Amino acid sequence: MNEKNTALLLIDLQKEGGTSDVVGMDAIIEKTVALIKQCRRKGIPIIYTRHLNRGDAVGLANREPLNEKGEPLYYHTGTEAIDIMEEVKPEPGDIIIDKYRYSGFHESSLELMLKSLQVNHLIIGGVLTDVCVISTAMDAYYRNYQINLVKDMCGTTTEGAHMAAILMMANWIYDIEIYDTHQLINKLSGEEYHVWKSDGPDELPFTPDNLRRVFDKLTVD
Repeated sequence: MNEKNTALLLIDLQKEGGTSDVVGMDAIIEKTVALIKQCRRKGIPIIYTRHLNRGDAVGLANREPLNEKGEPLYYHTGTEAIDIMEEVKPEPGDIIIDKYRYSGFHESSLELMLKSLQVNHLIIGGVLTDVCVISTAMDAYYRNYQINLVKDMCGTTTEGAHMAAILMMANWIYDIEIYDTHQLINKLSGEEYHVWKSDGPDELPFTPDNLRRVFDKLTVD
């Protein structure tokens, strides 16, 4: 990862996600705050995605959940649910990308902004790991961005789904680097750090029985 061509991409850290059943959301926000501060010190651009569903239900994904009024149940544009959480709110100069599907790249301005910034490396964290995070990371890989995944800055509604999604990215994004937040902060600070890098496809095959044991291989103290 070359810091001069790197951006921090934060996925859907919105009030909707902050009040949902994401496992360990408080810790995710705490770690995100710390990494944002370090990236600002290093001059690394901060990019936020926001997931939106139009209140009039136009353009919704197939079978998007609706309320009794026929309006979207989640990420309703007529509510504060779509706002970035106060703890990690953008500052002037940060970039907000609005999207209407899981991937931050799908019919959005994200790639236009990344090219304008001459970004080749993405630091990625956010929610949900098994939905918008994995979709965005895979789409970034398809576009030849190098991915630096901060696994303890991601989360979803169950620990198993979180671990499985992280392992799928580890197995199939061949040049991925996976960090815990404090290790990436150490790297950006010029201190000793640890990172997991893939040695080849499907390096971490897992089953329901060994999922946690395989996932633990990603953490190097």
